[in-house]
Amino acid sequence: MKRIASHRPESSEFENPYHGELIGIVDGDCAIEQLRGQLHWICELAASISTEQVDRIHPPYQWSVRQVMEHCANAERMYGYRIMCMADGSEPSLPNWDENVSADSRFGLGNFTRLAKELSQLRSANLELLERLCPHSWDCVGSVAGNHLSVRALAWLAAGHLQHHFEILEKRCQVTAIRVPAMLE
Repeated sequence: MKRIASHRPESSEFENPYHGELIGIVDGDCAIEQLRGQLHWICELAASISTEQVDRIHPPYQWSVRQVMEHCANAERMYGYRIMCMADGSEPSLPNWDENVSADSRFGLGNFTRLAKELSQLRSANLELLERLCPHSWDCVGSVAGNHLSVRALAWLAAGHLQHHFEILEKRCQVTAIRVPAMLE
């Protein structure tokens, strides 16, 4: 029996194979620890990217670095909303969010540093939400765009999604940001 509510989700807690891939790239056994650790990475990566790189598109990718950071902030907001909707046990059916429409519209692009700050604040707010959930709320489920998910799977997806995009950004910008402060290693 798993003892902590934020343990790695079972395969029955999500049904989309891509979700399994994103969850699979995240190390560890506690979503809270992984999500908290990524707060440092957000700041370090944003500080490692030069002004010249922020609006550059690196083929074969379609989005600029700024658009990727905006996408990550918007996705973090969506993960938090979905977690909140499902944690009460009402088993909601939530609509899809088309990230390409958001990225193409460039509706909210702004100062790159402010985007990184917003992403950090959203992650912090989502951590506050997750840390106050009763253990049984982590087991609550719903669907997003017809895909069955648990709150636990959503938390792990938030970590995997950010890791996926940040690893690509590091490669694109040829930087290696410090992911975890040395004192936490």
